[in-house]
Amino acid sequence: MSSPKIVLVAITKHGAQQAGQLAQKLSDADVLASEKFQDLLADCTNPTQFYTGPFREQIEALFQKYDQIVFFVSLGAVVRLIAPFLKSKDEDPGVLVVDDAAQFVIPVLSGHIGGANACAEMIASLLAATPVLTTASDVGKTIPVDILGRELGWTTECPKINITRVSADVVNEEPIAFIQEAGSKQWWTRPTPLPKNIHVFDDFSAVDFTQFKSVLWVTNQVLDISICQQFHEHLVVYRVPE
Repeated sequence: MSSPKIVLVAITKHGAQQAGQLAQKLSDADVLASEKFQDLLADCTNPTQFYTGPFREQIEALFQKYDQIVFFVSLGAVVRLIAPFLKSKDEDPGVLVVDDAAQFVIPVLSGHIGGANACAEMIASLLAATPVLTTASDVGKTIPVDILGRELGWTTECPKINITRVSADVVNEEPIAFIQEAGSKQWWTRPTPLPKNIHVFDDFSAVDFTQFKSVLWVTNQVLDISICQQFHEHLVVYRVPE
């Protein structure tokens, strides 16, 4: 996967200083700041642009151009600024906020699917700050149903309602059958152990499904419609690149 396109956005003096310091450690990031603070960013070697006029006029272009937008300004201000431009979690970029003292990095939008949570953890490590994650699967250190195996090229094959139902079962610690018949075994990337409610199998036929609330199935088998009907909205299938 290609690296996400990141922009560091500063609209205040302190924000410009913080953005400049982070830019030194994040050479691939662009910087956008008010023209009033050009002197503060004179030594910045990252691609840098300065805007004039109301900042809200910049937001639409940021949403179109970048994967991750890192704001050095208050959380409330960011929420009000981006609200008119939101579409869906499948389309919106990741949006993050770094507080004025660079103590906290907060994913505001698209933390999970959009990658803002992962970006927050990366930026927090560079700033020696604390990432403030609120996505249930990240807080609970469990399986992110909707993006599991994404870095391995896995894709989901099921209605969206299935992902919603199964995600709820996972974070609520219901018993989950994880069946892997294809693909890399290196899908669990967290430093913590796999949660006890996740039970791993390598063969669909070996599972007593009466013992489980939901099923995660990594397979390239052609599915019979009867299987989907059997599990109703509690089956998520992952397809693996051939």
